[in-house]
Amino acid sequence: MSKRSIVLFSALLLSQLAQAQFGDVLKKAKDVVSNAGGGLSQEDAGSGLKEALNAGIGEAVDFLSAKDGYLKSPYKILVPDEAQKVVSKLKKVPGFNNIEADLTERMNRAAEDAAIKAKPIFISAIKGMSFQDALNILMGKQDAATRYLEKTTFDKLYAEFRPIIQASLDKVKAREYWKSAVTAYNKIPFVDKTNPELDDHVTRKALVGLFTLVEKKEKGIRSDVGLRNTDLMRKVFAKQDKK
Repeated sequence: MSKRSIVLFSALLLSQLAQAQFGDVLKKAKDVVSNAGGGLSQEDAGSGLKEALNAGIGEAVDFLSAKDGYLKSPYKILVPDEAQKVVSKLKKVPGFNNIEADLTERMNRAAEDAAIKAKPIFISAIKGMSFQDALNILMGKQDAATRYLEKTTFDKLYAEFRPIIQASLDKVKAREYWKSAVTAYNKIPFVDKTNPELDDHVTRKALVGLFTLVEKKEKGIRSDVGLRNTDLMRKVFAKQDKK
């Protein structure tokens, strides 16, 4: 083989090696990008998570807004701690024998009236999620979605819930009932005067119950493949299962 042929052969071999190395690097880069997103497109990751959240939220809101959704469930709202002294004193006063049970039912009915208003607020927050938000939630802790929603919707939910709860409490005369109870209590000799606000207490406890149930739904979808009822949800959460 001539010297010139050897040079040409060497140059060709080096060129092929360089191309192979570049192809290798390119493949590795693609793998990194693919693994970073779990092999999912932005659209798939976002849409799959949103499907799961919409399903969980829909079930939670429907459950709590139904009759006895709060009252006869683990999310039952109890009389505020600071009101217990009023309740215990008034149980022996005519007209207030069943004060705790009456007040508890009225508070929970108010929360059930308000719960239905949560759905559009949650849906708006879910629509506003970025791909990075969705990916962080997908690969995050078991309650990552709930904590995200709590952070982005609590103030709006409180503002929406409170006037409805006030109106609902008034509809069943709970605030009037409570006012008369407090008035009667404050007439008892030697007691410290009190007037805890019912509407703030009911609103906050209603939201605690709502987020607790949403968290339960989220953990169910994350841990139980059978609850992923669409192909997209199964595809998206399969990535989470492998982490």
